[in-house]
Amino acid sequence: MTNNDIFKKLRVALKLRDDEIVKILELVDFRITTSELSAFFRSEDHPKYMECGDQILRNFLNGLIIHLRGPMPPKNKK
Repeated sequence: MTNNDIFKKLRVALKLRDDEIVKILELVDFRITTSELSAFFRSEDHPKYMECGDQILRNFLNGLIIHLRGPMPPKNKK
């Protein structure tokens, strides 16, 4: 299973639109356009298909945590 497959399955399971995914990625200061994002969801034989790298998937998952749970509270130093 590729990163693209994982990204597609998360998108469908969470019912996310492209603009929502862009906002989730902005939560972790990762900028991407909707046209760049749509290249990940194309079929592998499409000429504009792009491989989803580990960095993009990692940033999406980190942003998704913030989106669903909220930002991490500051740690108390003793």
